Amino acid sequence: MFDEYGLQRVSELDDAPQHTLRHFVYCSRAADGVDDAEVGRIVESAQRSNRARGITGVLVFGGGVFFQWIEGPPAQIQSLIASLHSDPRHYDIVSLSQSEEKRERLYPNWEMERVGVEDIRMVLQDALESVEDENSAAALKRILTHFDSAPLLSLG
Repeated sequence: MFDEYGLQRVSELDDAPQHTLRHFVYCSRAADGVDDAEVGRIVESAQRSNRARGITGVLVFGGGVFFQWIEGPPAQIQSLIASLHSDPRHYDIVSLSQSEEKRERLYPNWEMERVGVEDIRMVLQDALESVEDENSAAALKRILTHFDSAPLLSLG
């Protein structure tokens, strides 16, 4: 059973088998011309390819900002990270969190799902307060400035 955020309840996680998973959480700015329709195509493509690669996660898009959590087999996630960095549909990619550990998935049934943007500013601000790399801090500041000046484009 899942709680209202799509996460498995803690009691169920204790009984679930654990696998070595890598997760990668990042935010980035959408390139000019990336709109709701393009993001819809991104999600559809991800849903098809991620299922075969064992990758799950969520994608938030609003105000020209992407926020994504992906998780799956370490080699598959590493390959996806490389392709994300070469994707011209976004820039100012900032890694917010990544690790490899033995645990159960947070999004076991989501090949890639779009979610609302209501809390993305808070997540970005928290990331800015904890980031140590100067380039990432500068990119986060640019993203927040852009985010604050653009209307939210909620997909969902």
